[in-house]
Amino acid sequence: MSELQHALFDPLLQDLSDRARDEVLAAFSAVQYAAHPVAEVQLAGLRDVTLRRQVQKMLKLIGRVLVQVEGTHWTSGYADDIAAALTAQGWQPLSVVDRAVLVLVLIHSVAIPRSEGILTGDSWKSARPTTVDELRTTKISGEERRLALQRLRAAGLIQLSGDHSGGPSYIPGPQLQRLTPAARRRLQDQLILAAAPASPIAEAIRARNGTATPLDDASSSAEHSRAEQEEGVA
Repeated sequence: MSELQHALFDPLLQDLSDRARDEVLAAFSAVQYAAHPVAEVQLAGLRDVTLRRQVQKMLKLIGRVLVQVEGTHWTSGYADDIAAALTAQGWQPLSVVDRAVLVLVLIHSVAIPRSEGILTGDSWKSARPTTVDELRTTKISGEERRLALQRLRAAGLIQLSGDHSGGPSYIPGPQLQRLTPAARRRLQDQLILAAAPASPIAEAIRARNGTATPLDDASSSAEHSRAEQEEGVA
C-alpha cells in the first residue's frame, strides 16, 4: 500500500487494535487485488461485521464499494456514481474490437440462455460457453479476434471454459464479478434486449426500465477495476 493511501486511511484505523488493523488491511488488499472474489471464511476482516464495515469505509474513500458474490464471497468495484462519472468523461479502456468480442461472448453465454430460461439469477456463471464458430459470425478478422480474445482473457473479462472437447470456448471472466448489483443488472438487461428483443424477458425489461443504458457503461467499470487490480499493493 502506498504512503498516500496510508495517510488517507490512518484516521479510520488509528483507534483499532494492532490485530484488528492487520485484519482490516488484509481484507482490503484481498478484495482490491485478488483476481477472484474472496471467501469471507478466509479473512476475519470480511467475516466480522464490524471489521468489514471498516473495509467498506476505506473503499469509500477511493470511490469503491464492497460487492458481495453468491452470499459468502467478497470483492470490490467502483461505486455506481463513480462509474457513471468515468463514463460521462469518455473513459473507455477497451478497443472497439475488444468490446465487440466481449459482447458476443456475453450474449451467447449469458443473455441467450437467460432469455430461454436456461440460466437464472444474476450470476455470471454459465454452463453455456461461447464457441469460436459463434465468434466467427462478425466482420472481425481471425487475427483481430484472436488478439482480442487474448487481451480479454488477460484482463479477466473472459476465461476458457472447462470443456475443450470441441476446441476452445469461452465464458465470462471473474472481473465481471466486480460490478455492483445495479451495474450488473443494467448490463444483463442490455444483453437480453440485444440477444432476444422479442422475448418475454425483454418485454418485462422494457416495461420496467423504459430506456436503455449503453453496454459499455458496466463493462467499462469492470475493466477499470481490473486495471487498478494489476497495480498490486505498493
